[in-house]
Order: sequence, then structure tokens, then C-alpha cells
Amino acid sequence: MGLFIVKDQLGLEKKMPDIMSDDGCNCTSTRETISKYAHLLSPNRWQYWSLLWTSDQLSMCCPLGIQAECLGNVMRVSAGPLGGNFLEVAVRYNNSIIPITTRLASQCGFSLRTHPLGRVELFVSLQNCFAHNVVMLTFDGLTHLPSEDKEFTTTLSLRVYGNGVVADELYHIADTCQYPTWASREIICDPDFMEASDCRRLQCGWVSVRRALRDDSPPIPFSALPEPRSQGPSKLPDPRRAAKAMDMPSHAFQIKAVVFFSPDERPMTVTQALGRGYGVTNSPTRLVLRGSPTAPDAYYQDVAGVPMTILKTSTIFEKKWIASQIYATVACPTGGVSITDDMISWFMPRHIDPLISADKYKLLEVHMGVDGQRLDAEEMAARKYSLNINDVHIVTKIPVGAVGGYLKSTVKNNEYYTWYTIAPMLEMLWAEDENGEETRYKVLFSITTPPVPMRPQLIDHTIPGERLFKVTLGPFATDMALVNITFSSVVLSVAECNARGFNVQELVSQSGFKTFMLQVPFMDPLVMKTEEQMTTLYSLHLIFGLRSLPELSPLAYAAYLDATLAHIVPPFMTGSCDHQNFYVMVKYGTPDFNFQIVLGNRMLTPTLAEQYGLTENGTHIVFATQVQCLRFEPNAFLSYGAIKLLPLMALKVIEDSHIKSRLDMALRYPRSSERFQAFSLSCSFISTLAECYPNGTMTALAVKFASAPHLNPSQLTLNDPTCGPVSSDDRFAYFVFSVNSCGTTRKFLSNALLYENEISLPESLTGIDDADYELKVKCYYDFNTTHSLTFIAAQANNEPYAEPAKGDLQVIMRLASDDSFTKFHRPEDYPIPKNLKELIYIEVELTSTNPQVSVELESCWATQTNDRTAQLRWNLIINGCPNQLDPNKVVFHPVYPDSRVLFPSHYKRFESEMFAFALDQDNLSDQLFLHCDVVLCDANNMSGPCSGQCSSQGNEVKGQRRSVPNGVHSFKDVSFGPISIIKS
Repeated sequence: MGLFIVKDQLGLEKKMPDIMSDDGCNCTSTRETISKYAHLLSPNRWQYWSLLWTSDQLSMCCPLGIQAECLGNVMRVSAGPLGGNFLEVAVRYNNSIIPITTRLASQCGFSLRTHPLGRVELFVSLQNCFAHNVVMLTFDGLTHLPSEDKEFTTTLSLRVYGNGVVADELYHIADTCQYPTWASREIICDPDFMEASDCRRLQCGWVSVRRALRDDSPPIPFSALPEPRSQGPSKLPDPRRAAKAMDMPSHAFQIKAVVFFSPDERPMTVTQALGRGYGVTNSPTRLVLRGSPTAPDAYYQDVAGVPMTILKTSTIFEKKWIASQIYATVACPTGGVSITDDMISWFMPRHIDPLISADKYKLLEVHMGVDGQRLDAEEMAARKYSLNINDVHIVTKIPVGAVGGYLKSTVKNNEYYTWYTIAPMLEMLWAEDENGEETRYKVLFSITTPPVPMRPQLIDHTIPGERLFKVTLGPFATDMALVNITFSSVVLSVAECNARGFNVQELVSQSGFKTFMLQVPFMDPLVMKTEEQMTTLYSLHLIFGLRSLPELSPLAYAAYLDATLAHIVPPFMTGSCDHQNFYVMVKYGTPDFNFQIVLGNRMLTPTLAEQYGLTENGTHIVFATQVQCLRFEPNAFLSYGAIKLLPLMALKVIEDSHIKSRLDMALRYPRSSERFQAFSLSCSFISTLAECYPNGTMTALAVKFASAPHLNPSQLTLNDPTCGPVSSDDRFAYFVFSVNSCGTTRKFLSNALLYENEISLPESLTGIDDADYELKVKCYYDFNTTHSLTFIAAQANNEPYAEPAKGDLQVIMRLASDDSFTKFHRPEDYPIPKNLKELIYIEVELTSTNPQVSVELESCWATQTNDRTAQLRWNLIINGCPNQLDPNKVVFHPVYPDSRVLFPSHYKRFESEMFAFALDQDNLSDQLFLHCDVVLCDANNMSGPCSGQCSSQGNEVKGQRRSVPNGVHSFKDVSFGPISIIKS
């Protein structure tokens, strides 16, 4: 990881976070992110802006993406993104590196265009001053005949550099372009240079003297022009010398002078022309003239209403005592553009008078393109371009904002403006005279619309019920960057916002515009909260801080967000019992809160509601169920408690026993079926399970209990396996037998006879999935009365009652990714890096399905090793409460039911700030481990440590364990770690 440094307007250096990704190189995002902080350093378009980077990762990780393409008579080289670095363009020529300056670019046929976010395009004429043109000579017995100019090789040297801290990136590109279909005259119009390549009058340069005299007008006399004296040797090769004519055979024509018409004649030597910024050279078959659109000898002319720059010359050739001349003219448009709010219209003359002298003229081809690349009709239609030709003009229409161009941003007085730039190309091919000599005319144009004000819109997508501010701001052009957001008096970068738990994203539409999305939870401390009657008002005041690239012009957008959230009170379920009924009451909560009632695993339907006598009075729902109905309803489960026979009761008539029944209920959301409240009601009911008759007949009712869910009552027998029930269903079995049958035993007491039998499963049917079922039936006969009693074995009791106990066998402690507690770090993620002062979120979960059990945090502490008994420790929670000596006390988070949390009482959540132990005056520890003691509690016995989190105020700082009430077992703990500490 590294840092990069930028200087503010006062010249003070500021460290910015390293944006290199930890999982590898992402060159585009890396360079574009760096460019958000770069300063525009140089006005020279042949260099690009840079920043101070203190790591060499950028040059190693993100090499410059370069692509070279041959586009007719020009070569296009695309490079980038530069990511805020300088770019120097040079050529390799005769083993030397020659930098391309602005002057040399127009003289030798180079043009550089920059795009937002650091992409550059370099256009190079195939016949530039430094192109290598291989010429093969053949001999027909009379004269040397060269092959036409067909292949051109240009070797470029691109250097990307910063301020010297990082090693330069040097790229050499040698590309060869073939162009065998030369027209007699080729003209290129570029914003940086104008070029004419002509081979008409000398029939491509290689002819006999007789033919030159026959085909040309008589040689014109001219006076010898003195060559300027040499200024002495130069350390670097003189680019003007490099641009001189190629070495030709001694019998070939040589350029002797150039006459410029501006419109007055101005003759000069080749050296003088080069000195004035012109490029004049000849190849084996062609004469090349090149100059800047602002050349001193150029003049302006209106052609069919289109202003054009004209550069007209006559080049004089000489061979011994024979002279000839070639006229070369360039006419390039400087206007002809009409712009409306949504359309660009570009007008070009169909008949360019300064270039056409013959009476007969025929337009053969017209092509349209962008950035030097031709487009076919299908692609033009897809981009909604149009090309129309009338008697006077060739009209190109381009929608503002269409594909192929780009939007550029600017900020003035905190007002946002954009303009649209596109580089259309127009190619024309025409013929004139009977000899059919052709002219290929190419215009590489650039059109920029006037700045148009754009008012970004803040759209509030907040839904109060989601407890989250959600807004979007836009649209913006792609060169606008969101740098920071100011909340009240706190300024957070985008990275800091996301680290805090906000969600800041950049969204790009298909039309090329971008918007910024921001999400802020209501619970964040930066959100102001005002409590009102039955509502809470959440307010968020913020300022978006944006910058335009690469100028870094600031734009501030203030927003004021408010959201009102009604207090949501869910329905609440309670219940009670009498001697034979369950009574259930559901109290309504917030109006329009939709819910469903579930009994056991069945929803309370209108049919069941009618059966249970459901009534509704506007604030409550009340219904009742009889215990007798439970034998037919699968939503009720039966359990029982043992009734012990007391010695003094042996003398009394015992006629009744008890059945303990439990009714499980829940409230759930209709749409998701998620349960938000679970409720169980357990009651004991008087029930006669056995009867003793004077004639010696005994009856018993065996009930299926929740402890034996797979029990089939019809398989139950008495002591004699042949004695089964006289009737049964899926819940009950009814037995009738005499005191002298079915294995009934008899015992003599002092004043009575005791007859006893037992109902159970035969040994042949007892399986491991079935709990032990044992129901003892006893009858007492004395001299005058008869008593009956049902005794149920204690081991069959299944009522879920948990004594207060502690332990970690059923408890999990884990680290959450954020305060939503929806994503957690896995064991293989450790050690987990965290910054100092960064909030960490801890969840403790009891992995149980018993709703009668809850979990409480007794104490939590941190150590620098995994030894929880280490003497060096810092207490976070003491006796269930935050450590009052901790300057950054832990904050408990409430737990609400959701798809994962069925029983909120099984969870505890809290947050704490990341800290480190001071090893000495200068060094901090590298890691932390967290430990907690937890208490498992019975929901029906909430006392002592089970009385609720932080229920014993005043003992928070003593660091001593509370006294353990009766029934609480020994303390155990859970731990996790390590957490690695990021110190800078």
C-alpha cells in the first residue's frame, strides 16, 4: 500500500489514501481515481498533468494501454488512461529521439487530442517528416522506375512520467501502414496541420526531361535565392534537417524554391520555408506541403458561405539546366457549424473553388466518420447521424450528446455547465479534367457546443419504514467526481462514508451520464432525531463536494433531508387458563398493522375462529379453546407433571389427576410469513385418568404426550401384553380391566388393599426414537370406600424448564461486517484488519430452538493474546453493564425478529471502538482477542444475572463477579480473534 500527496491552493501538502486495490491491479480505476486529485500543471498540450506518487506500484501495475490503427492516409494512436501523469511524444529517427513540439507537430503532420479522464489520441500523417518510406527501383532500359509509395513506417517514443519520484514509463511503437491507393492529390485538414500531397504535374516524380517539358508549362525563370548560413553544430538533431528532401539519385528533380501566394507572391528557399514552420518534402512519387492553420502566409476565403483557410504554393524543381513547377493548394474549413439545443449541423462546400480549376468536376465518393474512423450507414443510423448532399453543401447532422463525442464539465460561481465535443470526419473524392485526375479530401474536424447550464436534481427515494435515507444526485458528465460529503461539521471522503456503513455509489446510465447515490441509516449518530407524539423526525443536512476533472473546479450542492417515522407498535399476544379452557387475547398495535395468528402449525382460519368463539371489539381479539378439543386439534401439545402420593393422602379418597397442556401460538406477517412474536401458554387441568369401581373393575385413560411424538396409543398394553386398549385414536387409549386380570398386582396394607398396573409399550416395540412411556394405575380398597390415583413417572416430564446456568457449548460469538448484523466474518477470515477507532460489531447467539431460554452477557473483555486469563486485559462489559471507566463505552443494539432471528432473546448485540494496548511509550500492540462470559436463563425465572442486561447498576466498575443464585452453574466463556490493528 502507498500514499500519494497533492498540494492545496496554499501549497500545503496533503496525504490522500492509497487507491491501489488489495486484490490486484485495476488500472482504469486506479488512474482515474488519482486524476481526481491531480492539478493541471502544464498548458502545453504535448504534456499532461501529474501528481506526486510515493509508490512505484502505478508504473508496475498499470502499463499504458496503446493501440495503433491505420486509417487511410493517417495513423491513429490511442493511449491511456494517463491517470494524471505527463505524456511526452517523440519520434525515433536516425537513432535519435526527437521530441514533438507544437511547432514541429504542424510542420511534420502530428496532432494530439485529449479526452476527459486522461485518454489521448495521436493522429500522424503517413507522409510525416520522420516516416520511413522504402523505395524499390527497377530499370526498363531507358529510365529508373520506382514502385509507388506504398508502405510507411513511423517509430514513436511515448514517455509517461511524473515528478521524478517514480521511474518513467517508456514505450516504443513502430507501426507500418500500407496505402497503395493514392489519388493524384491528397489533402488532409486537421486542427493542428494542413497537408497537400501532389503527384500530378511530374507524373509522380520520375520522368524523362523531355516528358517533363512536354507535359508542363515552360520553365519559369527565377533568381538564385541565397541559403542562410549555418548557425553552428547543435547537440540534438535539427528536426528541420530531418524534414529535408530524401536523398535522391543525381539525375532526379530536386526542390529548389517554394513560392507562397498570400495572395501576393513570396518566393523562398526550402530552408527558409522550414524556418517559417512549413513542411516541404518530396518522396519518390509525390510532393508534400504542410503548414499550420495559422501559418503566416495563409489567408481566409469564404467558400459557399463556409470560412476556409487557404495555403497556396508553387514548388519549383530543378535538374541541371531544366526547371519545372507544381502547384499545391490546401483549403481547410474553419467554420460552417450551426448548433441548436439538440442538434449540430456541419456544412461543407460541395464544390471547393480554391481546389478546383477545371470546368468538368465530378463528386465520386463522400464518407462520414468520427475520430478519423469511417462509419457505415448502419452505424450512422444507430448513432442517429445523418449525411445529406445538395447542390451547394454536404450537410452532416449530429445530435448533441450522441455516441462518439463526450461531455465536458465546467463550474462557474458554483453553477454547473456542460459542453459537448465531437471530432467528425468528412472524406470526399472527386475527379476533374478528361484525364480523370482525382483528389481525395479529408477533414478531421472538431466541434464544441457552447456551455449549457445543467441543474443537478436531488431525488429523495427514502422510505421511512426502511429506516434509511436514500437519495440520488445528478445527472453529471463522466468527468465529474464526488470527492467528499459534509455532514453538519464533519467532512467525510467517499471511502470514509462507505467504511462508516453508508452506501455511496456512482451510477452510469446508457446515455453516458452519471448520478451519485447515497444511503445513510437513520440510526447513524450524524442523523438528527426529534421525538414527537407517536412519531420520530429524522433530519440529515449535508453538502456534496464535487470536482470537475482535470481542472478540479469545485462544485458544492447542499441538501436537507427529513423523514417522519410513525412509532410502530406490533400486536401483542397474552393468555390465561381456568379449570378447562385456554383464553387467548391479542391486543392490536399500530393501525393498519396486518398480521396472522398461528396456532401450532395451523393458521387461525375463519372456520377455526368460529369454532373457538373468536370475538373482536376494535382493540382486542379474544378466543378460547377447551382442553377437550385438544385431543382433536394438532395445534395443541400435551405434557404433564407428576403428582406424588403423600403419606397422609393414602387415607383419603383421591378421585382426580392433572394434565398439563401447552398451546403454542405465534403472530406473523402475511406477505413473508415471518414470525414476529412467539407465545406459549402452559396450564394444568384437572382430569380423571383412572376410575376404581366397587365390583373390582378398573379403567384408565392413556394420553399421548409431547415427550413421545411418534407414539401410537393403540400399541400400548398393560402388564400383560395381551391386554390392549378397548378403544383408541391418535391421541388417547382407553383401558378397561379387572383387579384380577391383565397382570394387576395386589398388596396388603394395614387398612386397605392396593391394586396396581402399568400402561407401557411392549419391549418388542420400544425404539430409540420413542421416549419412555410409563403410566401407573392404582386403586385402594378399604373396608368402607374406594380411592383412585394416577401416578406418572418423573422421567417422562418434558416441560421445557431451564434452571439458570452458564456455558459456551451452545453459544456462538462472531464479528459482523456492519451494524445491520446480516453479514459475518468467517473463521477463515481471521486475522481481520481493523483501523484504530473503527467501530466493530459483535453478536452473541444462543443456538437453541427453546423459546423459554434466553442469553445474557455477564462480562466481556479484550486481551492481546488468545489467553482469556491474561493479566493485561481491558474490560468492556462488567456485571452486564458497560465499563464506566471506558471513555468509549460499548453500545448495546436491540434485536428484532426477522427471517434469521426467530427468538430475539437468544441474541445479544453490541458495538465498540477498536483500540490497542500500549506496549510502551511509542509502540502499540498488533492484535486483539475478545472474550465474553454468558448466562443462559429460564424465561420464567428472571432473577439475579437473568434479570436483564445491565440490571445491577452501581457494580459496573468493581470488576467482581456477582453472587450466583441457587441453580446457577459455573461460569464459562466464548472468544474470537485475532483482530489485526491497522496503525496508519
